[in-house]
Amino acid sequence: MTSPASRAPARRLLLASVLAGAAGLSAAASARAEDQLNALVWCDHTDPALIEPFEKANNVKVNLKTYEGTGAGLSIIAQSRPGDWDVLVIDAIDVKRAVDQNLLAEMPADALPLADTFPEVRMEAQNSKDGKIYAATEKFGYNTISYDKTKVDPKDMKDLSVMWSDKYKGRIAIYDYYMPVMGLVQVGLGKKTAELSEADLPAIQDKLAAMKKVSKQVSEVTASQTALATGEVDILVGGGEWITAALAAEKPNLDWTVPDQGAVRWAQSIGVMKDSAHKDLALKFVQYILSPEGQARLATSSCYWAMPANKKAGDHLTDAQKTALRWNDQAGYLAKAQLYPAPNAELDKKMQDAWTDMMQQ
Repeated sequence: MTSPASRAPARRLLLASVLAGAAGLSAAASARAEDQLNALVWCDHTDPALIEPFEKANNVKVNLKTYEGTGAGLSIIAQSRPGDWDVLVIDAIDVKRAVDQNLLAEMPADALPLADTFPEVRMEAQNSKDGKIYAATEKFGYNTISYDKTKVDPKDMKDLSVMWSDKYKGRIAIYDYYMPVMGLVQVGLGKKTAELSEADLPAIQDKLAAMKKVSKQVSEVTASQTALATGEVDILVGGGEWITAALAAEKPNLDWTVPDQGAVRWAQSIGVMKDSAHKDLALKFVQYILSPEGQARLATSSCYWAMPANKKAGDHLTDAQKTALRWNDQAGYLAKAQLYPAPNAELDKKMQDAWTDMMQQ
């Protein structure tokens, strides 16, 4: 399987250039060693509005290092000394990968607000092993359809066939990441992402070819978001709340939805490092991130917005924030959304080859 580094979390690159300075927090440690916590995270955790309340409440300095992709994160850990890291944020689908490498510590269930987590995103099969909890889902969202509601018919966005429709030819951007987009095609064909096999590839390739034919561009996160925000395109395939929610106030014309057939869902988890010398403090940090207040701040981080896993976070979000996140639509969205495909190495390579073929057309 390819590094799920890129699995959903290329969304975490959003505005990363703006936040590059924030990553400097990792080099700014000035407190005594026993008053420090080292966390390997995604860019949404670098927002001072999220981190500073914990630091002040616990008289601690949280040193943050961001990474892009599970493979990169595991490489950083491999090159570090045991105990260098206290907390890890990772793709929920990759928690077991970290557990199998003996990197995460067990966390007591009664220390986590699991009962307050949306049931659909608890992801016990991913966050636990042999009945032991090693991580907890902290945030989730969707790769789906984002669009300019003043330039397209919103009703058309409820059908995934819009991805290859001639109606909007030349007005569509495709997010350049094969896994969620091919997952969306699988969903659009009425099939399950969990069952995607080599036998599905011909039909998926046909649709990818049709999508490329009607699209204006296939581009990475920032270029895709810019094209949508500036009106260069009217539809972004593979977008979602992580693309448009933070722009809601500035660009109220931008919207997103989960079509009738569904979408693909990503999730990120947080856990305590097994070799941490500060496990109690690390667990306290995890508890803060999973608390209603921490969740609301994480959901609306300056790097990218997405749904908090804790249902009680809604009490700490404004009506405008909940509207941008589609808070009241989550029951329906969760029921329809499917997880990313999880191919073995052989199928993954063939999926990448299919994507490359589409890009070269």
